Amino acid sequence: MLKQLSLCIAALSILMSACDQSGSDYADRRDGVDHADRFESVSERGHGRIEVLYVPATGWAYRDDRGELTGVTVEIMRDFKRWLAREQGLDLELLFVTERDWRRFYQRVVDAEGGVFGIGNVTITEERRQELAFSPAYLTNVAVLITHESQAELRAMVDIAGAFEDLSALAFEGTLHEERLQAIRAQYAPELTIESAQSNDAIIDGVAAGDYFAYIDAYNYWRAREAGQPLRHHPVGDDPGEHFGIIMPRGSDWAPVMEAFFQADDGYVQSERYRSLLKRHLGEEVAELLLSAAD
Repeated sequence: MLKQLSLCIAALSILMSACDQSGSDYADRRDGVDHADRFESVSERGHGRIEVLYVPATGWAYRDDRGELTGVTVEIMRDFKRWLAREQGLDLELLFVTERDWRRFYQRVVDAEGGVFGIGNVTITEERRQELAFSPAYLTNVAVLITHESQAELRAMVDIAGAFEDLSALAFEGTLHEERLQAIRAQYAPELTIESAQSNDAIIDGVAAGDYFAYIDAYNYWRAREAGQPLRHHPVGDDPGEHFGIIMPRGSDWAPVMEAFFQADDGYVQSERYRSLLKRHLGEEVAELLLSAAD
């Protein structure tokens, strides 16, 4: 009896580890690959299920005070579902699945089959287009260079080795921010130590402690400042003009459908609905910063 009970508990643990906290749904993974319905089959049947992998991020994909999953990118996917119901009469079930490791999140979408989407604020690049499909951009981002607020402002990137000589760099592993820091090391500071972090919060905490400098997205910087974190922004290091997209497996037949959704009604990111999502989940100041970056 005890052995049977142990087996049941183990099976339950495995099931729960695959679940999104919003319900009892779990990812359809066969041979280590995520599977969901192709658009062709959903269109034929009139209904189906897609999987949305997300990396938890305040403002974008997070739990509110009631424990409900929400955020800008989560609500974009829900708007996509409502648009399909209105325009094509399709009943789409969204399965949100947490993946906290960004590199694993990215690779799961690369390897996936069918209607699997990723909302992890992935920058659109030509290199990534070789292994993924992207939606049209839903955000224009600025990557900002930050230190503790006690650090004097950096006036030129060529001075960074001397100005930041007592600091190591901290990077969210697998992101373009890590590549930026590697480029700084190659061009300006060959002795620079780059350490890895597993979340934006860990990066902000490390920089706020005074031991590191880092690149983070502008909205994360402004949110941290609003929360009272002692950070300084060094504009000379800004890298503007990035565009974030929702990712899908390369060749996904959902990509043209997602493009049609973004283009409908004069453009989703031009809509008042989109603006209201940014303001509600990111705050007025951050929303205006990001909207102005897109102009």
